[in-house]
Amino acid sequence: MIDLYSFPTPNGWKASIMLEELGLAYTPHLVHIGKDEQFKPEFLKISPNNKIPAIVDHDGPDGKPISVFESGAILVYLAQKTKSPLLPADPRGFMNVMQWLFFQMASVGPMFGQMGFFVKFAKEKIPVGIERYTNESKRILGVMDKQLSANAYLAGPDYSIADIACHGWIISAERMLGLGLDEWPNVKRWHETVGARPAVQRGLKVPVLPPA
Repeated sequence: MIDLYSFPTPNGWKASIMLEELGLAYTPHLVHIGKDEQFKPEFLKISPNNKIPAIVDHDGPDGKPISVFESGAILVYLAQKTKSPLLPADPRGFMNVMQWLFFQMASVGPMFGQMGFFVKFAKEKIPVGIERYTNESKRILGVMDKQLSANAYLAGPDYSIADIACHGWIISAERMLGLGLDEWPNVKRWHETVGARPAVQRGLKVPVLPPA
């Protein structure tokens, strides 16, 4: 059994979608970041950087419980635990998926996240911040669109953890920031394809927020 500690954000969705794709038994636990629950001592023992998601696998590699934090590390851990084709075993396929996973971790998440802060959440509107991160986010979408013009998925012909990592951030750009995808038709096609997967649809509903 795996315990998932998460909140419905682009990073949180990565873990729940992955668990659904793999069909692993897990128990979701809501860590309400709007109430600063990520700073509770019991959660910091699992995720010392006070970020969601995090997991505790009670059947770790040595048969003992293991905790894993950082969404990218969780994707890799679960793929290797199950020997899933979502992370290929052959060196070339492995590295191709990993470089697009790191692309999400280093570019998509940070730039989209900063765009979200300056466009939606900052109390003071700072034009240079809005322009900087909106333009960089659009540049990143251009990189993705070019890659997807010749490939069904980010790392090639097959769906992988790189696609899982990026999908939620595109949802965020659409829903929260009003950034449409018509300018990037290959991203739009890919996004719709990934979003139609039953495991993705299930994973996006985990964990459930309590009524406001």
